[in-house]
Amino acid sequence: MTRLSTTRHPRGRRVIGRTLLAAALLTAVAAVPAAAAVAPQRTTTAAARDDVSEAEAQQVSHFYASYLDAVAAEDGGNLATALRGFYLTPELRQELRAWEKTNHADGVLRAQDVPAAFRVTAGDSGAGHAWTHVRLTWGSVAHPTYTNLTVQSELGTGKISGIRG
Repeated sequence: MTRLSTTRHPRGRRVIGRTLLAAALLTAVAAVPAAAAVAPQRTTTAAARDDVSEAEAQQVSHFYASYLDAVAAEDGGNLATALRGFYLTPELRQELRAWEKTNHADGVLRAQDVPAAFRVTAGDSGAGHAWTHVRLTWGSVAHPTYTNLTVQSELGTGKISGIRG
């Protein structure tokens, strides 16, 4: 152990003490903001992801509400086409035309009829996409049946780029 002589160098002990105190304080000051920054970033990132998912789900909900009204209306064909043009990517519109030609049904609804109701639930998001779950309700209130779809949206444009049933 090193022994300090206080009689010969009285300031030496104070300098070492102050140096150790300063080092401990600097370490503590550096550690506190670093530790505090970690937790809020995770919370903020999760909150931002939830906000994105909710925003995309709301966009999908607007589309399905408008689209169902359009296809249920007697003269709604032009409106349904316009809604597809506004909400869907060109690639998805082309994919739906091919699906509809093969299946003789509406590709957005994956059916020949119009559902009685729908429900949209936010899903996950990542890699520039958000996924939303759409549940279409068919039949009567007493005997409902459901179709579940997964709708993919582009985060950059908000456009719907995929519908899987």
